Amino acid sequence: MISLIILGIVFILIAVRQIGNVRFQIWQIMLLGAFGVLVTGQIHPVEAVKSINIDIMLFLFGVFVVGQSLEESGYLAHLSYHFFRKAKTLNSLVLYIMFGMGMFSAFLMNDTLAIIGTPVVLLLAKKTNMQPKILLLSLAFAVTTGSVMSPIGNPQNLLIAIHGGITNPFITFFQFLFIPTALNLFIAYLLLRLFYRKHFHTSPISHHLEPIKDIKMARLVRASLVLLAVMVLAKIVIAFIGLGVDFKLTYISIISAMPVILFCRKRLGIIRHIDWHTLIFFAAMFILMESVWDSGFFQQTIVTMNLNPASKSMIMTVSVLLSQLISNVPLVALYLPMLTEIGGSNVELMALAAGSTIAGNLTILGAASNVIIIQSAERNKGVTLTFWDFVKVGIPLTATNVTVYWLFLSLFG
Repeated sequence: MISLIILGIVFILIAVRQIGNVRFQIWQIMLLGAFGVLVTGQIHPVEAVKSINIDIMLFLFGVFVVGQSLEESGYLAHLSYHFFRKAKTLNSLVLYIMFGMGMFSAFLMNDTLAIIGTPVVLLLAKKTNMQPKILLLSLAFAVTTGSVMSPIGNPQNLLIAIHGGITNPFITFFQFLFIPTALNLFIAYLLLRLFYRKHFHTSPISHHLEPIKDIKMARLVRASLVLLAVMVLAKIVIAFIGLGVDFKLTYISIISAMPVILFCRKRLGIIRHIDWHTLIFFAAMFILMESVWDSGFFQQTIVTMNLNPASKSMIMTVSVLLSQLISNVPLVALYLPMLTEIGGSNVELMALAAGSTIAGNLTILGAASNVIIIQSAERNKGVTLTFWDFVKVGIPLTATNVTVYWLFLSLFG
């Protein structure tokens, strides 16, 4: 029970972020939570170290290196101009972010787009004199929602695609989840317009091409992006034709970062300036969540309440709510064996993918990409999204998302 109490305290602190004159950052709160379960003996130090997912840590490190190089070289601002230059109003800009970043996240993974996209939207906010909060929320909801429709859009979908016995994962995810995902992206746009209608001005937006600051670094990071795109395409082909090759996202991330790490003269400065606080957050989160997981509370609750694990409504409700507490990847790791054991169909597997992913639209802790966006914004520009900024849109958005996915999946049985 101590682990659960500590988890509750962590949630409260993330919601308020300040006690007296002391203001906490998210990574500091999570680190305190991990320290709490360690000193109270809720998890052994050896088990704590083992709980840290090295694949995810290395994946984030590699993408952080590429993202930092993109920003420092000026190539990111250069690319963003070409992508967003046709967006002439805030309405069209938010739509570009929602559908552009959303669709990209389905193939480059939501965490990747969160890392690369945050400095882009902050730059757009500065250039166009807009409230950064709107664009950060747009990015957060876009990369979470967009990643639902692909087996490589996020780690939990990948887990379902690999261990769920799905014959053609890309076709299956697209068939069941593309249409409701596109609809939910548009609903996110409408809700942002509703909650921030005073800020959706109709003044025309002008875009200016930013010069590249470091041409040599830009060439290297361009090579990194080409490597990233080619390897993601290779992963899609490998999954599509059913080759038994374990081509991990970690490999893609680290190999993509190699041109910068090996050949850039400023490599040490780039590595020094990547978002180490977010990496600390994830390491601490793995420790705290493992301690909560080991308590057996949530597993026992599901058994005690005699819930029907194959019900679409139950799958999505449990996925959305428990993902806030034990994270969506452990939730899927818990739920997936139950579904496969009772012969869950593709419909139930897609409900698990949708529910566990769309959970990221409910609260900050619902998705790793949310934390990446907020940490990056606070570190670079001192801009933030509070817990309440997020949930006031996130609660109605998630409720609507769940309804849309449930209705659409119900058409298939």
